[in-house]
Amino acid sequence: MHTEPIPSANSSPSSDHLRQPGAEARRAPARAFQWVPIRSLARRHRERIVAHLVSLPPRDRYLRFGHAASDEQIAHYVDSIEFKRDEVFGIFNRRLELVAMAHLAYERAPQVDSHPAMVEFGVSVLPQARGRGYGARLFDHAVMHARNRGTETLFIHALSENTAMLKIARNAGARVVRDGSESEAWLKLPPDTLGSQVEEMVETYAAEVNHRLKRHALQLEHWFDAVNEVRARFAKGLVVASE
Repeated sequence: MHTEPIPSANSSPSSDHLRQPGAEARRAPARAFQWVPIRSLARRHRERIVAHLVSLPPRDRYLRFGHAASDEQIAHYVDSIEFKRDEVFGIFNRRLELVAMAHLAYERAPQVDSHPAMVEFGVSVLPQARGRGYGARLFDHAVMHARNRGTETLFIHALSENTAMLKIARNAGARVVRDGSESEAWLKLPPDTLGSQVEEMVETYAAEVNHRLKRHALQLEHWFDAVNEVRARFAKGLVVASE
C-alpha cells in the first residue's frame, strides 16, 4: 500500500467531478469480518506520528508529501497539524506502534459559499503493515467520520503514479481526473444517518477497548520478561555459589 500526499485545499470542484460512493454498499457486508481498530489521535500523539512518518522509506515519503521530505520537514508538518480543526486517525499493532495513519485536513473557516464543504484525505502505511487493507479501512473510516460532521466532499490530490491510492478512491466511486504527473479525486459524501452515527460511536468505543487490552497485554509481557530475567540471574547466582 503506497501513501498519499496532503496538499492545501485551494480549488473548487465542479459538480460534474462528484459522485456518490457507489462502492459503499458493496463493502458494507464485509466490514464486520474485516474490522480494524482505528483510534483518533490527539496532540499527545505528535511524537508517535513523527516516528511513524520518519519510518517511511524514501519512495513512500515522496508519495506522501510530493517531495523527498527530510526528518525536519516531517517534524514541521506534524507540528502544523491543527488538532482542533483536523482529524487524525491511527492503527496500532500489538506492541502499540503506529503502523498506519490518516489525516483529514478541513478547510479553514469560514468556507467559501460557492462550493460544498470539503476535506482533504491523506494516508500512510508502513511497509511491514501492508497487504492488510489498512489504507482502504482508514479511507472508509474517514468517509464515515466526515459525512457524520456534515462534510459534503472528500478531496484527494495525489501523484498519478500513486496507483494504490487512486484505486481506493475509484473503488469508493470518486471521480479521478489526471493532469500529467498529478491527479485529483472528488468524492461526494452522502448525508449522515442514525446508522452511520451509531456505527462510528461503536467503532470508536471498540477501538479504545482494543487499545487498552493491547496496553495491558504489553505491560504483562514486560512484567513476565522482568520476572524471567530475575529468575535467570538467581539461577546463575546459585550455580556460581555451588562452584
